[in-house]
Amino acid sequence: MQKLQNNTALIIIDVQKGFDNPKWGERNNLQAEANIERLLRAWRDSKRPVFHIQHLSTSPNSPLNPNSLGSEIKDNVKPEDAEPVIQKHVNSAFIGTNLEQLLRDKEIETLVITGLTTPHCVSTTTRMAGNFGFETYLVSDATAAFEIVGHNGKHYSAEEMHETALATLHEEFATVVETETVLKNL
Repeated sequence: MQKLQNNTALIIIDVQKGFDNPKWGERNNLQAEANIERLLRAWRDSKRPVFHIQHLSTSPNSPLNPNSLGSEIKDNVKPEDAEPVIQKHVNSAFIGTNLEQLLRDKEIETLVITGLTTPHCVSTTTRMAGNFGFETYLVSDATAAFEIVGHNGKHYSAEEMHETALATLHEEFATVVETETVLKNL
């Protein structure tokens, strides 16, 4: 990883209270939010741009439905006044939002992506960021996944889902890095 420019944006995806709901099952990387908070503090201290992404599910029973307290962004990464909150209804933070235009308007070329969950909204947003030509870094220990049962009934652990998602993104759509590496390159 090279030294990050001053206009490198931190993208925080779906760090919402609804992901604490037991309905999701077992989760890996319980330190993800703490690492995101560390990155957020460093971004704020260095006056770099921060973008918060908030998933507002259209499913009435989802913990991320806008009528649920679960849709709220977690307290330790709550946006400050000048930090944009991009609200979305699908997996990608670029679909149906003005995120790409905001980044282009600010001449941002490099993104550092964090958030929940690795194989879903984080992965989809990371893939699109890479396809749009952004230099993209995905922070492995500032993301997390939940266990999943596949179409064939096979169980995949949260760690398997997380590691597989990272493996499919690395050197194809993004460079996968860790929090410490990012902090050393600010």
